[in-house]
Amino acid sequence: MASTTLVLPFGLPPAEMAPDLVRALQAPALATLLSRNSTHTAHAFDADTRLLPHEAWLAHALGLAGDPAAQPAAPFAPAVMRGLGLAPDAGHWFLFHPVHLVIGTHLMMPDLRGLRIGAEESRALFDAALPLFEELGKTLVYGDARTWFLRADDWAGLATASPDAATGDNLHPWLPSGAAARDFRRLLNEVQMLWHAHPVNAARAQPVNSFWLWAGAPAAQPGVGTPLATAAAPAWLNALATPELRDATCVQWLATKGNDRLAVLGHLAGAGLAEDWPAWLESMKQLEDQWFAPLLGALRSGQTSGVRLILANRLGWTDTATTKLALNKFWRTENFKNLLA
Repeated sequence: MASTTLVLPFGLPPAEMAPDLVRALQAPALATLLSRNSTHTAHAFDADTRLLPHEAWLAHALGLAGDPAAQPAAPFAPAVMRGLGLAPDAGHWFLFHPVHLVIGTHLMMPDLRGLRIGAEESRALFDAALPLFEELGKTLVYGDARTWFLRADDWAGLATASPDAATGDNLHPWLPSGAAARDFRRLLNEVQMLWHAHPVNAARAQPVNSFWLWAGAPAAQPGVGTPLATAAAPAWLNALATPELRDATCVQWLATKGNDRLAVLGHLAGAGLAEDWPAWLESMKQLEDQWFAPLLGALRSGQTSGVRLILANRLGWTDTATTKLALNKFWRTENFKNLLA
């Protein structure tokens, strides 16, 4: 019988907001899954790490990186390339996102989910920038409108950050660091100047005026070892999913065969990054109807042997598992105490 693991980035509210959010939360199926558990553990995560806890946890779960607590890493680029039908055979590859930066008292990157860019605009910016990279002996590859790839073997030592880790903060501490950082910044400046004057941006209210580099790994890295489903996820994460389980529903996910099911739901990420808690509560209601209630029903009917919930915020994650037998712990009040970790 298959077990199921559901990963919810920003599903764990920050400690200072959790009591108020828990009082307003309407998700009885989630309360049952959290309170009538067989195991529950909480894990801290260093806030200065250049990625978010769920990203490190997922890289480990997919067989791409080590222990998310001891050695947090997110070497996703080659696996994302393969998910988009590309086949890197050598070199060190990074994820490369065209982005919009805001220049004020400090440099800031808004949430990439809010950046609207179509394939035609993206291709035009890609074609314009390509010669700059070719001159430096670096290979720039187009994946989709939001997801490009860069081969930069001599930049393998760069310490990079995920875009979600850096979103909304002063960007300077999050920019790539290491021996090649100066070369990176020089190229970044050239691309920014080129795109500043590009006709695509002349016609846009929100210019695509920079790029974000992260998730580097060698092409020889093993592929994704666990089937994955995604919903409401960014394009790079969708590319890691099994093709028929990209933008999946809970019903589709539960119908898949295999011993283990893993899904990442991105419904809460935008609200969590923006600290928009009314929107967070509304997304939780949507998840209750579309995911938590069907999942609880599948557990009760025996369609799945167990449910594991990985809920994360910026400072850590909780790991809660339950079984059909654990649902019989009627002496446990159904509540959201485990969201107060």
